[in-house]
Amino acid sequence: MKISRGAWLVALGIFLVVVDQVIKYLVKTNMELGQQIYVLGNWFRLCFVENEGMAFGMKFGGAVGKFLLSLFRVVLCGLLIWWISSLNRKNKAPVGVLVGLTLITAGAFGNIIDCLFYGMIWDYAPFMFGKVVDMFYFPLIYSSTGQVLFFSPVFNFADSCVTVGAFYMILFQWRFFASDDKKKEAK
Repeated sequence: MKISRGAWLVALGIFLVVVDQVIKYLVKTNMELGQQIYVLGNWFRLCFVENEGMAFGMKFGGAVGKFLLSLFRVVLCGLLIWWISSLNRKNKAPVGVLVGLTLITAGAFGNIIDCLFYGMIWDYAPFMFGKVVDMFYFPLIYSSTGQVLFFSPVFNFADSCVTVGAFYMILFQWRFFASDDKKKEAK
C-alpha cells in the first residue's frame, strides 16, 4: 500500500508536533521553573523557562499584544497549511519545499498549542494567553569571567523545527522561489 505525498506530509507534521508536546510536558511536569540540568558540561543544558511567545522572551503590547500575537499565529499557520495543501494538490513544488514548509508549520503549530491552551491546562491564564515552554540551552562562547557572550537564548523543539525548515528552504530550495519570481516577471 503506497502512502500519498499529502498523507506523508500530514504524518510528518503530526509526528513533529507530538514530539514537541511530549518534550514540553516532560519538562513542565518534571522540572521547576528556572531549573537547569547540565547534559554536556556547560555546553548543553536543559533549562526550564516560559515566555510570552515571542523570540527570546520578548513581549508585545501587554494583554492586547498577546491576544493579537496569538491570533496572528493561528491565521499564519492556517495560511501555511492551505499553501502546502495547494502546492501538493497542484503538484507545483518539489518534495523538499513541501517538507521545509511542513517543518516550519509544525513548529509554529507546536508553539500555538502552548499559547492557546497551556494557560487553561496548567490553570494560570485564559484561552490564548498561555506561555511557551522552552528548555534547550546551548551557551557557546563565554567571557573570561564566565558570562555567556554568544547564543544565550533558550528554545524548544518547535523553534528548532521552524529554524531548520527555514534554513533548509534558504540553502536548498531557493531555486523554487526564484523560479516563481522569474515566471511572474515574464508575464
